[in-house]
Amino acid sequence: MDKTDRSILSYLQVDASLSVGDLADKVSISKSACWRRIQKLEERGVIRGRVTLLNANALGLDLTVFISVRTNQHNEPWAANFRATVEDIPGVLEVYRMGGDVDYLIKALVQGMSGYDKLYQELIKADLYDVTASFVMEVIKETSELPL
Repeated sequence: MDKTDRSILSYLQVDASLSVGDLADKVSISKSACWRRIQKLEERGVIRGRVTLLNANALGLDLTVFISVRTNQHNEPWAANFRATVEDIPGVLEVYRMGGDVDYLIKALVQGMSGYDKLYQELIKADLYDVTASFVMEVIKETSELPL
């Protein structure tokens, strides 16, 4: 990946709706060269999708919660059930298997405390040992831009 590819990726991270022509102008290459580079970045899996970022508060999703999960079952059937459970819960945005004191960390967006309670009732169907929630009071930094 060269400087031009990185520049293309930087612009697309900020605004994926840029036309190929506008993007080509910004990185000083032809439209066809820009399109070929984008295609190659997609084929290599560097670009894995293009999305529209929504304003969660405008949609009534006003509570961000980080949920720490510990389990006393470290086997594949339990893990498969856990994965299936969290996949089906609306509002769960990210799930990570962790090293350290916490086995899994979940990020979710919900409609207030009652929304969290509904999510929690679904989550505990996965037969969890310990669940702890931390609620976001203020977002200090939030970005989807990767450092290039």
